[in-house]
Amino acid sequence: MSAAARPPAIAFFDVDNTLMRGASLYYVGVGAWRRQFITLRDILSFGWKQARFVAVGENRAHLDSVRERALEIVVGHRRDELIRLSHEIFDTRLTQRLWPETVEVAQKHLATGREVWLISATAQEVADVIAERLGFTGALGTVLESVEGVFTGALIGSVMHGEQKAHAAQVRAEASGVDLADCWAYSDSHNDIPLLNLVGNPVVVNPDATLGRYAEARDWPVMRLKTASIKAAARAARTAR
Repeated sequence: MSAAARPPAIAFFDVDNTLMRGASLYYVGVGAWRRQFITLRDILSFGWKQARFVAVGENRAHLDSVRERALEIVVGHRRDELIRLSHEIFDTRLTQRLWPETVEVAQKHLATGREVWLISATAQEVADVIAERLGFTGALGTVLESVEGVFTGALIGSVMHGEQKAHAAQVRAEASGVDLADCWAYSDSHNDIPLLNLVGNPVVVNPDATLGRYAEARDWPVMRLKTASIKAAARAARTAR
């Protein structure tokens, strides 16, 4: 296939601490509490985990704990409820925490004709809403089982994490007819090293210590972002209203 006829490449973006500061699941948890899906004790636990995630990044025990609690929260609730909640949380919480630099990079990929896919351990419904609202191509998230539109508390497949992300990206690239050597991946976490190694253009964003060392040894590009940019974007948005 000639270069001119080749399908566009894909840029894969992690969500938590890469596209936005903190964990998207925490903010969904806040919304769930406001709708009385969960208790004050639950949200305080989510808050502690969120603060720790921002400070030191994710680890396996933290991820498992948050995942298990999230599955408990959605049991018996409808899938369309989570979608509505995700739209509400995007407008009221997530837009204020997006890294403007990362969003701008994603928009530049779109402008050059590349596909942009979110790839995240967050629930598929949440990831879909974020991708839709930002005008991205699509999202690859953790799939929660539902029967007749009601969540059962089980997963379909595995959590979108680690090696699973790399596998999902490979499947997506094959479906789009894209060479992974032409693709990009963006992440903050050493858990995404399999995904970053898979593509020809890995980029790390505010990396954790392990990923920082790994990236430095391989001379990978590093994006260092400051919270001041989020605050400046929020001020600009208020001024524009």
